[in-house]
Amino acid sequence: MTLRPALAIRALLSLALVSTAAGAGAQGDSKVLNIYNWSDYIADETIRNFEKETGIKVRYDNYDANEILQAKLVAGKSGYDIVVPSAHFAKTQIQGGLFQKLDRSLLSNWGNLDTALLEKLADVDPGNQHLVTWMWGYTTVGINVGKVAAALGTMPMPA
Repeated sequence: MTLRPALAIRALLSLALVSTAAGAGAQGDSKVLNIYNWSDYIADETIRNFEKETGIKVRYDNYDANEILQAKLVAGKSGYDIVVPSAHFAKTQIQGGLFQKLDRSLLSNWGNLDTALLEKLADVDPGNQHLVTWMWGYTTVGINVGKVAAALGTMPMPA
């Protein structure tokens, strides 16, 4: 892992100290950071390094579908300090009161966030009150139309 992603992950993990999902923190143990994220987004080594450097234990749970995260949050008292929703699900989660507002006075690096991405995120989170940009991207699929047509014949192709 290069230094840049490692620093971004450290920033995300550090953010958990000030940003929590509504109803989280029920465990009452300030030395445990509870994260619910997509699998393979944070390397095990990064978590181990964070724990070693901070003395904070990380409980890192994974989900594989937005609906799983949604169900866990709606059920309440998930105990997670950080959750990593997809933007299109986060909007309804914010509207449903599932996240606490960020206290930006505790986020010394807020000014280093990409303002263009924050503007896009404001469509989901007006005023950027609940979410922080961390990873941003698109999933795309390329199709070699000739090879697919040769393999499948005249089946309709996706647009």
